[in-house]
Amino acid sequence: MSTDFKRRQITGRGIPVPGNDIDTDRIIPARFLKAVTFETMGEHAFEDARKQNPEHPFNSKVFQGASVLVVGQNFGCGSSREHAPQALMRWGIRAIVGGSFGEIFAGNCVILGIPCLRASQEDIEWLQKAVARSPQQAVSVDVEKQEVRFGDRVIKASVPDGPRNQLVNGTWDSTAVLLEAGAAIEATAGRLPYVKGF
Repeated sequence: MSTDFKRRQITGRGIPVPGNDIDTDRIIPARFLKAVTFETMGEHAFEDARKQNPEHPFNSKVFQGASVLVVGQNFGCGSSREHAPQALMRWGIRAIVGGSFGEIFAGNCVILGIPCLRASQEDIEWLQKAVARSPQQAVSVDVEKQEVRFGDRVIKASVPDGPRNQLVNGTWDSTAVLLEAGAAIEATAGRLPYVKGF
């Protein structure tokens, strides 16, 4: 598997989005689900929340270009729309650190190569405040070691074994894995009598 697919460590500036139970409809409002492609989803991430709150972090110039999203509990709950992680990825998010995640949302993130690391409530609150105070400082998300570093502080953060292995080994992109195994698939198919006879 190509090293381009491996997600062992992601480093970038952080963006804190406080609050718990932020559902997929708040991440990308339902009216944008009619789009034929995901290409423009990034510009509509948190659109309604941003209109209601001009101070929303996704409106702030200081957080433009950030790639590590720091969220609260149960982030990505609600409808199982893949548009939510697509919108975040196309906005520029490459990793998410939070208290907990909606299960389907976290799975959809893994499919895009976006690690979702879980940390304690105390550590999440500290990290959100620290990133807000020092928005130019990098956050380092180490998927392999399951920790997040900001300045001198190291936070323990967990990823379930299955997704962690996929991200670290670069096998999260099932299409790429399938294409890479093309010759083996052809060879196996050639040995099967019900395929060989056609």
